[in-house]
Amino acid sequence: MPAAPLPSDEAERLALLHALALLDTPAEPLFDRVTRLASRLLGVPMALFTLIDAERQWFKSRVGLDETETPRELAFCAHAILHDAPLVVPDATQDERFRSNPLVTGAPNIRFYAGVPIRTGAELAIGTLCVVDTQPRELGDEDLAVLADLAAIITEEVRYRERLAVARDQLARTGEVLGASEARFRAVFEAAVVGIALVLPDGTWVSVNPALCQILGYTEQELLGIRFPEITYPPDRAEDAELIRRLHAGEIERLTRQKRYVRKDGSLVWIQVDVSRKLGPSGEHEYNVAVVKDIDAQKRAEQEVAALHADLERRVDERTRALQEAIQRQRQAEQDLRAREVQLRTVIENAYDAYISLDRHGRVTAWNRQAEETFGWRAEEALGATLERLIIPPELAGAHQAGMRRYLSTGVAKVVDRRLELPAVRRDGSRLMVELRLRALDIDGEPLFSAFLHDITERKEAEARREYESRHDLLTGLPNRRALMEALPVVQSRAGRSGRTMGLLFLDLDGFKAINDEFGHDAGDALLRVLADRLRAAVRKTDSVFRLAGDEFTVVLEDLGETRMDAHAVAAKLIDVLSEPASLWNTQVQVGASVGIALCPPGAGLGPEALIREADQRMYEAKRAGRGCIRPEAQPEVVQQSP
Repeated sequence: MPAAPLPSDEAERLALLHALALLDTPAEPLFDRVTRLASRLLGVPMALFTLIDAERQWFKSRVGLDETETPRELAFCAHAILHDAPLVVPDATQDERFRSNPLVTGAPNIRFYAGVPIRTGAELAIGTLCVVDTQPRELGDEDLAVLADLAAIITEEVRYRERLAVARDQLARTGEVLGASEARFRAVFEAAVVGIALVLPDGTWVSVNPALCQILGYTEQELLGIRFPEITYPPDRAEDAELIRRLHAGEIERLTRQKRYVRKDGSLVWIQVDVSRKLGPSGEHEYNVAVVKDIDAQKRAEQEVAALHADLERRVDERTRALQEAIQRQRQAEQDLRAREVQLRTVIENAYDAYISLDRHGRVTAWNRQAEETFGWRAEEALGATLERLIIPPELAGAHQAGMRRYLSTGVAKVVDRRLELPAVRRDGSRLMVELRLRALDIDGEPLFSAFLHDITERKEAEARREYESRHDLLTGLPNRRALMEALPVVQSRAGRSGRTMGLLFLDLDGFKAINDEFGHDAGDALLRVLADRLRAAVRKTDSVFRLAGDEFTVVLEDLGETRMDAHAVAAKLIDVLSEPASLWNTQVQVGASVGIALCPPGAGLGPEALIREADQRMYEAKRAGRGCIRPEAQPEVVQQSP
């Protein structure tokens, strides 16, 4: 039976395998869970997580096999680690490599084998996740995908331990990693847009971030001088106390609820608080991590409970507990490092805003759950990709790349340490507006960009609606008096530059009150909409129609000739248009209009208010003269132009 050749990277592979401290260690729930799942899902009697040492194959986790190791020269897995793709042997008795293998000719009588290499972050294969059967069989694509997915869980855990081993080594040599982790934690803690606090079991604040101080209206020193329950609205304290009791007793791992706080000025603010326990190395309750979100606006505006944040994934909890056990065996410095890493991960995963971090090449190195929900990309898809491919609109990609290059070469950036509103793109191509807060850190001489992004699409749309409604008449859709007062100075300035006269027509409907009295205000409103559409269609593209109030309209005329007859002709045309019969609920109705004209030659010095007053006064003169009149009457004389 031919033994598998040694990999070209055998020395490096063995060194890393021993550094991971997996060999000859007790069974671990995570690995045992994966091998049990592999056996059940694929319907095989044996499933193994193997590690290929220099002379042996050792089983870190096993199902259906009593032996803990075999000689390396007999190991199917020694062949599997030589390949990138899974190794599948449908019938070992028909395979030249294995037909004479004692594990095939004798116990455990292997016939079928399928193994997926477990590779570290350095792409070194240290072992496999494999399944074994005593009967020949074929492995379909779906079953192969299941085996690969389960192997990925083990690979992720191995790579995590690889990173931890590197961190330990660096800490032992220089002690600088602890400071870098502290810097990353503090940057996220300070930049978070939600309130975050560390609280002792008796309710005393240990640490609070600026966002929490802003929510409650206290300074940091003021908050540190009071206890957690003291700021809770009294009617909410009883439920609070029971939940905290259950949390401290270990009956629940965390609590999430909505309640009211009393701010420093005595006002109430609705918040959603998420509290998790932090246990010490010996299992003692050290402190709580509280994440506080201000939901007062949505409570008062929408009268509904904000969506509860999802519980942390069970694997994260299991990993946290496993790391706490490892920390007990390490130096105190290692304990501090791991504690800060756990805090950092908890803050990021519980953030209500999308959190993204980038390396110096602009590649994504962190992508939290809220980023997945906001932009539609799963974390495994986003990691390693650039923001131009994920969320930056094509028209901004060049500016983003130029900004990155400028910062890396000069240390100067326009977007760092600022709150910006920018457009972004989701995976499905839809657009949204986000509020961006970006920090740049230097970690061991390497730049790290840390960003929080909040979806403000609904807020921007609401602002646009309010802006539109503030300048438009909601009944007719025409610009309103405010819009007129803003437009007139612009038109007058433009007329002054061109040396042309501009004018203002003030129209008041004749007979409109009778329509309201006879048919009701709904009919009057419908008629006003019809007349507004007629006015819009009748004026030139350079002219603008406004509704002031009731049945009063104005028309701003630009680029008039040198006589009043030009404005008079426009006014007469509009009277004719407005006087045409209109159908309202199968009934023909008819109104007229009286028009006042005010002209403003260049250099006349008339302000907007004066121009409106003059046109209004002329309209009343027209009203007194009878229906359908225009004042002043048409005159052929030349309007004096400024020199």
